[in-house]
Amino acid sequence: MLAELHQKSSLYFLLNQIDTDLSEAYRIQRCPDCGGPLHRSYYERKPRGGPELPQELCERKSLCCGRQGCRHRLLPPSCLFMGRRVYWGLAILLVMTIRQNRPEGCYTKRLVDQFGITRKTFFRWVKYYRDIFPESICWRYMRSYFRATVSNARLPGDVLEAFISHAGDAAKGVLKCLKLYGNGLFFQANQGRKGFAQKMGLRNGF
Repeated sequence: MLAELHQKSSLYFLLNQIDTDLSEAYRIQRCPDCGGPLHRSYYERKPRGGPELPQELCERKSLCCGRQGCRHRLLPPSCLFMGRRVYWGLAILLVMTIRQNRPEGCYTKRLVDQFGITRKTFFRWVKYYRDIFPESICWRYMRSYFRATVSNARLPGDVLEAFISHAGDAAKGVLKCLKLYGNGLFFQANQGRKGFAQKMGLRNGF
């Protein structure tokens, strides 16, 4: 079941390895603003909605330009974190997907209790995916990867289901979905940087 994945520690280790690999891939490309060297500048996060994990998994992989006068920060794509949200990206994705599928007996209270979130947070996520995400730059770029069967009215559930169907495995589908989602958020966050996509080798926004 999808609900059980958020307590599967091995999945977080895999997501962290993807984040580390992505961070290193961007680090060797140098600063997109000045061409200076990029150095690791990880910082601690205190994410909620998952199992007890080692501190190393709770770090946001961040890079900082080492050239004097620039020092700009670059946040590589992340599979673990969704922007500044305090909950694990995995928890958010699973809660919204389960809520949209509405399996028998799975009501708001059950999801809130199972994932350790507040009702206020839950309904804020519902509003975000209903009203904001479908119009976002992130989703516009993600959308090109899917057929018309993925409905804007059923996000992010239809996206995750498409990945799971293609992978034939729930955990593999989640990994692929979070990686694409992280890339979309990364591109959206750097829209203001001139020529950013070309400098960082992003294809179609990724």
